[in-house]
Amino acid sequence: MKRIRIFKIQFLLIAFAGLIFISSCNQIEIFEKNTAIPKYEWKQNFSAKGDFLITDTVSAYAIYLVLRHTDAYQYNNIWLNIGLQPPGDSMYNQKVNLVLGNDANGWEGTGMNDIWELRKLLNGEPRRFKQPGKYSFTISQIMRDNPLLHVMSAGLRVEKAKD
Repeated sequence: MKRIRIFKIQFLLIAFAGLIFISSCNQIEIFEKNTAIPKYEWKQNFSAKGDFLITDTVSAYAIYLVLRHTDAYQYNNIWLNIGLQPPGDSMYNQKVNLVLGNDANGWEGTGMNDIWELRKLLNGEPRRFKQPGKYSFTISQIMRDNPLLHVMSAGLRVEKAKD
């Protein structure tokens, strides 16, 4: 009889803990799409492309540019042309000078061995999307080098801004 009572108590405690765990989980709305650069040679006619869906136009979203490069990349920055196309509209392009590091402090971002990844918030602050729907983006390099060597991937990360 005591075994059954102990088993019931244990079962109730586990079920209660499971309910608390499930109810405390919030779904985090995140989109991230990174495009690998073939042979780490980014040609000017090659664009990283992707689509993401916005359903909530009330919340603000942080849009990050994600770039991965090797330690052999020869510049401290990279010039990019970033295009964003709202649903049913044309592509809006923005030229961005992304600082990757400096001679005094080295590369920005996180590194492992000779690979570095940098996530930079575009336009310095989160933004709200005016209409729901599918948004498309493109990222291309506009440096003088063609191809631009030692860039591994480029992409975009969109997440709801934290309050």
